[in-house]
Amino acid sequence: MGQLNFLSEDDVKRIHHATLRILNEVGYVWTHKESLEILTGAGCKIKGNRVYFPPELVEDSIQKAGKRPSIRGRGGVTKTLGDGNLYFHNLGGARDIYDAKTGDHRIAQLQDVRDSTRVLDALENCNTITPFFTPQDVPGELMSLAMYRHALPFTTKPLQGPGVQYGPETKFAVQMAEVIGNPKEVLTLALSPVSPLTIPDHEAEAVIEIARAGIAFGALPCPTAGATGPMTISGSIAQQNAETLAVVILAQLVNPGLPIIYCGRLAMMEPRMGSSVWGGVELGLASAGTVQLGHHYGFPVNVYGFSTNAHTIDAQDGFERGLNAAIPALAGADELSGIGEMEAGVMGSYAQMVLDNELAFSIQRLRRGFSADEDALGVDIIAAVMDGSRNFLGQKHTMKYIKAGEVQLTKLAERNSWETWERKGKQGMLERAIDEAERILREHEVEPLEPQQEKELDKIMEAAEKELVKKR
Repeated sequence: MGQLNFLSEDDVKRIHHATLRILNEVGYVWTHKESLEILTGAGCKIKGNRVYFPPELVEDSIQKAGKRPSIRGRGGVTKTLGDGNLYFHNLGGARDIYDAKTGDHRIAQLQDVRDSTRVLDALENCNTITPFFTPQDVPGELMSLAMYRHALPFTTKPLQGPGVQYGPETKFAVQMAEVIGNPKEVLTLALSPVSPLTIPDHEAEAVIEIARAGIAFGALPCPTAGATGPMTISGSIAQQNAETLAVVILAQLVNPGLPIIYCGRLAMMEPRMGSSVWGGVELGLASAGTVQLGHHYGFPVNVYGFSTNAHTIDAQDGFERGLNAAIPALAGADELSGIGEMEAGVMGSYAQMVLDNELAFSIQRLRRGFSADEDALGVDIIAAVMDGSRNFLGQKHTMKYIKAGEVQLTKLAERNSWETWERKGKQGMLERAIDEAERILREHEVEPLEPQQEKELDKIMEAAEKELVKKR
């Protein structure tokens, strides 16, 4: 089926031109000495605390960048973004957990990193996994590394690394990836520049380390239109693009051809409260625009996705994440993020993960569309039925298309009569999702790491603690 485009080709070119002007005329706040030496050596100019990028360097870096990043799980499955498929993965880094059974929330701990990874491992429509929760029972300096270390034993799916901010974090994450395979094959890393148009020294150092290690990389700027970006969607997409490409340029200068995942996390400001809106339909529109721009460059694109500002699993939660998943999916996104997400990324839920697995199934069905070829139109079948039983139930044509998935067979939604639903206990979709999450945590087993691998991961974490944790 055709793709949903909100921008014309001329619109995309105008956003690209605006990005070139931002990078060349407005500049980027950048003070890290080593990276500035790399950038100025390639033709960038410095004035005060800003670096200015010549348009030809921007264009050259886009051309050089790797466009088909892959990641392999320790079970052997490889996912390649940009291969024509739509992949799904979860929210990463949530601080809180929503308990759908009690309606309350709590702070996430290490056990939740393990449990969430195991739930996601069991969900067939979660294709790759990012460590879900930021555990609050470890020192802050070790949070990102602890997320990766305690997710590794609990999935055989491709496991993307956590968001990093510091060079040493990158070094230790790469060492942990080596425990299960070649880091270039089993690890991706992401980093979030500061909006508007700023990269702290420690993040510039981390980009250099990622590039030197040859790890597929996604820049994750998170501007909020009206607060840390222009109020207009197009203006903030242009700024987000500049924030992404500046980091891509540094990565390509360090390691030409480094695989890049083009990402978008643009939200809108709620003007009445000043908060960040991850649930409004504008996020879906911004994600769709980001997809078009990233594809203009030839990059695979990862956007939200399953997103909401809701604090509970309610009607708001359902319609916000449904819209914000469907719109970029129809625009041709390569990967949708956010399975399990709630409260603008601050919170997640096991039941929500299960619900989003079902939603992902629906999104795939939506993307597939339907056929209007001669067999699907079935004129001969209609004629035969009209001359016979006048019922299509017994036709081979009917069974053929049921097996082909013409109708999605839901696992959670209610499709019985009132009487049958009442007889079975009046369970709703949420109650079924809660039960399924509990069943997975009770029954789903993941092939463990070898004892020696566990010991090696512990040694790496001990070394990281000695180097990173400040003595108090």
